[in-house]
Amino acid sequence: MSAPEPLAYEFCALTDQGRVRSNNEDAVTVDVQAQVAVLADGMGGYNAGEVASRMATERIRECLVQWLDGEGRDAPTGELRHAMEVCVDSANRAIYEASHSNAQYAGMGTTLVVAAFRQDRLVLGHIGDSRCYRLRDGALQQITRDHSWLQEQIDAGLLTPQEAAVSGFRNLVTRAMGVEPTAALEVNEFQVQPDDLFILCSDGLTDMVDDGELQSLAALPEPLAERAMRMVAAANQHGGRDNISVLLVRAGDAGKKRGLVSRLLLGSA
Repeated sequence: MSAPEPLAYEFCALTDQGRVRSNNEDAVTVDVQAQVAVLADGMGGYNAGEVASRMATERIRECLVQWLDGEGRDAPTGELRHAMEVCVDSANRAIYEASHSNAQYAGMGTTLVVAAFRQDRLVLGHIGDSRCYRLRDGALQQITRDHSWLQEQIDAGLLTPQEAAVSGFRNLVTRAMGVEPTAALEVNEFQVQPDDLFILCSDGLTDMVDDGELQSLAALPEPLAERAMRMVAAANQHGGRDNISVLLVRAGDAGKKRGLVSRLLLGSA
């Protein structure tokens, strides 16, 4: 059997502080050549959340890209999964040590979604309640599972998804980077098909925009930058109570130009 043709990946990153917060504790970063995307939603007093999310995204991107440029160039995805775990563990230790050596950063932490695309495969890691969705053939599916108290209640049959959607405990995460010496990264692998669209996002989007509306916005026949702006605008129109970050990745045909990127970094909409 012949090897699958490499797909062309297009990236678009957009972050916004929302309508209520005075600063933006989300962080997004992309390395187009390495086909790596990272999103984090920080938490902590003062600017500590910003520090944690920035440390997570920058360190993980740099670590993964260095590995991919070296020994990981032709490595199987199983080795990529391990490399991702090592990079996240290293970043987690750095955030944890910073929070314990600087009183201003005490208690800081961050959620995480990290995606690495290799030909027709996606290796996806996450911690906390930042999510990744996949739009395929017009249907939207959440492909991460929240590490949150509410998700545990749903899994235990104590709450319905409808009850959880209006709960006052929507932001209680059961896993986060930087709060303990080690962080439990959940890693999964997915096959990618041409025209798949992946949506990495913070809960500032998903708390404001339900899956039905998100599916409609994701399926619009518009450039990725336009779709990302519409998603952020919808979250703000519904209240914008948190920072909003969206990182879109679209898989195109193998013959198209690879590594297209669009990046918009907005302080307010």
